[in-house]
Amino acid sequence: MTGHAPALSTEQADLAAMLGAVVAGTKEHPHDEQPSQVAALRRQLAELGVWTLGASTDGSQAGDDLAALAFACIARSWPALAWASVQAHAAVDVLGDSALSRAVQAGDSSVAVVDDASVAVRLTSDNGRISGRIDRIDPAGERPHVVVLGHGTARVLPPEALRFERLRRTGLDGALTSSAELVQPVAEADVVIDGVDTDAMRIRLRLGAAAVAAGIADAAAEAALKYSEEREQFGAPLTALPSVRDTLLAASGSASRALRQVLRPRDCTVWQATEVLDSACEQAIDACARAVQAHGGYGYLTEYQVGSMLRAAVSLRASCDVWNLRRAAAADHALGTGTISGKESS
Repeated sequence: MTGHAPALSTEQADLAAMLGAVVAGTKEHPHDEQPSQVAALRRQLAELGVWTLGASTDGSQAGDDLAALAFACIARSWPALAWASVQAHAAVDVLGDSALSRAVQAGDSSVAVVDDASVAVRLTSDNGRISGRIDRIDPAGERPHVVVLGHGTARVLPPEALRFERLRRTGLDGALTSSAELVQPVAEADVVIDGVDTDAMRIRLRLGAAAVAAGIADAAAEAALKYSEEREQFGAPLTALPSVRDTLLAASGSASRALRQVLRPRDCTVWQATEVLDSACEQAIDACARAVQAHGGYGYLTEYQVGSMLRAAVSLRASCDVWNLRRAAAADHALGTGTISGKESS
């Protein structure tokens, strides 16, 4: 972590240092064309105890602050894996003490968690049979289980009943983004888990995604400052230019606000978590865009990391379906309709 974050406890600082050392010492990076490397990194994080840090099979929420820090630290270099870790974290709470839950915690099985409120989820149930498709999942793994949050229940769709088709998207390299279509009959009774606190799961997903966005913003602002310190123009570093300093301050300000939102203690409702997610995504995009600007517009070139960070921030916002979630949250907040758990009509 950088100086953009609030003061960390000893435990938090140790976790950040450990994850920083892991990333620095790892030659392999998440890449869509090499899913075996993605799986290896997933298992490595699981072996370190951070893949589902703070999640528990009894539904408790201990360790949420440490988990948020882990998401942000991983996202600084591996945003796709950070977002997949958020989903694995939520999945463990849904799955309880089961073989699948243990496989997810070990990093052996990938999982995607989606919200039935998302326009990407198009599932129907007829005579007790589920059909349909999910237009986008980002599991950071091949052939994942898919957990769909509903109204107090969750559906757990097995990979053998699904056909996956890889999708192109802006960023999040290593997410192995795909669609998932049900191609085998699935009985509703066989895949539904009742008594799930789905609002709590939605809060976890949105705050976790916000932590990922904050980590992206943090890394982009740091990269912009480093580049500007090292790059010289007219015989002096770029940091000697007032306009560059203003840009760097704005990027760091966005990163700082995002980190302080997700790392401080929190107790919020679903609509409040949606607002934190929306704000963190916008701050991440702003920090990345300013970092690109600090690179003189060359940040889009592959030799600079800030270009991929900007693409990852944009793709994360799309993956979370923030626009639709904000509409539902606005109705939930203003009208008390509870529509946050279902798609809102226009």
